[in-house]
Amino acid sequence: MLHSTLALSLLMIAVTYNLAMAIDKEKRPPQTLSRGWGDDITWVQTYEEGLYYAKQSNKPLMVIHHLEDCQYCQALKKVFAENEEVQEMAQDHFIMLNLMHETTDKNLSPDGQYVPRVMFVDPTLTVRADITGRYSNRLYTYEPQDLPLLAENMKKAIRLVQTEL
Repeated sequence: MLHSTLALSLLMIAVTYNLAMAIDKEKRPPQTLSRGWGDDITWVQTYEEGLYYAKQSNKPLMVIHHLEDCQYCQALKKVFAENEEVQEMAQDHFIMLNLMHETTDKNLSPDGQYVPRVMFVDPTLTVRADITGRYSNRLYTYEPQDLPLLAENMKKAIRLVQTEL
């Protein structure tokens, strides 16, 4: 009888362990502020927080407007997150914010509320209308093939802070 009780106990432990492992695999990691745009980047949570840190640190704020279910946003996110130079610049030289909702600041939607939209705000809290993408009808949008232009615009935002402010 002791032998069957021990066997039954071991069987229960094994079943419980396997069940716990299956449940653990189904859990998704907690959503971080990066939302897939770069887990090694320090992200701020709100636009107001981003403005505060931009002013305090004398770094430009980079605001990425996107939606989770937008195929264009997902494509841009993928190349953004995979590009080492862009990731390094974002971490070292910018206050970073990605938003999945609009802000109350109308300066962040001068030509519409489309996504993806990437805008730069300098430490004087001025939205840089002179740093745009390649489209005349959606000035602040970038596609995956535009990543070199986005990298150049990031460098431009850094230079402007160093030379103008």
